[in-house]
This record gives sequence, structure tokens and C-alpha cells, in this order.
Amino acid sequence: MEKSFLKETETNHAFLKIIEANKGIIYKVSRAYCKNEEDRKDLMQEIIIQLWSSLAKYNSQYQLSTWIYRIALNVSITMYRKNITRQNKTSQLTDSIIYFDENLVTEKENEITLLYQFIHQLKVLDKALMLLYLEQKSYKEIAEILDITETNVATKLGRIKQNIKQQFLAHNK
Repeated sequence: MEKSFLKETETNHAFLKIIEANKGIIYKVSRAYCKNEEDRKDLMQEIIIQLWSSLAKYNSQYQLSTWIYRIALNVSITMYRKNITRQNKTSQLTDSIIYFDENLVTEKENEITLLYQFIHQLKVLDKALMLLYLEQKSYKEIAEILDITETNVATKLGRIKQNIKQQFLAHNK
């Protein structure tokens, strides 16, 4: 009994170290899929629960970050689809209704916020692609995480970047 407790404690400690070292991935994926802070917290919690549940199935053949991205994106996509169903049944406030003082936000923060608004408008897979691209993942890593070809990654990213560039240009007119 004591050995199993020690092993469980070591596993818990190792898991917490994994989460701490990779919390940036979890936050960025959550931010890409949830505008609302409370929804983002729920999503982060669900990602961590799924990581814990899947820990025993981790294949060391893959990088730990690849495994975390794959789970985080799958959980996010699932939650996103559930939220679409919920949104179709309710009416949400738009960003234009909510007032905030733009003088308090720096230009860079404003651009990042705008980028995330554009990312929120993308299709589910395109969001994941853009998020991984912004994380400076190679096309090979992105293809591995999303289980698509590198050619498909390059083609889709080219279109997404062009689309977002057009949105920035239109916004700045």
C-alpha cells in the first residue's frame, strides 16, 4: 500500500511539472477557442483533466508538446462544437456593445486582440493551424499534431495568412 502511494505521489508531482512547463500551450489554445475569460478557464480545466486521464497512454515516441497540443486542440474543438449548439439557442452580446477605454490598451496589445478576433472567426481546423503557426511550430510538427500532410499545412496556412492580412488592411482603412 505504501509503495503505491509513493508511486502515485511521484506521478502527481511529475504531472504538475508537465503542466507548469507547458501551461503556455494550454493558455494559448484556450485563448484561441474562447473569447470569454470564464469559458477559457473552463476549457483550460477540461484540457488538464483530459491530459491527466491520458497520461498513462502517452507515447514517448512523440514530443511531449506535440501530445499536449493534440489533446488540447481535440478538447477545444469538442468544446467549441458544443458551444456552437448552445450559441444557436441563445443570444450573446457583441464586442461592440461592451465599452472599454482604448487609451488603456497599447498598440501592440490592440493588434494582438485584433489578431485573436480574426482567429476566432476562422473555421475550427484553421484556428488550430494558425495557433500552431504562431507558436512557430514547423510544418512537419503541425502536420503531425493535426494529422494532415505538410503540403496541406502549407496550402491552408498560406490562405489563412492572406485572409488575415486582408482583414488587417480592411480594418486599418
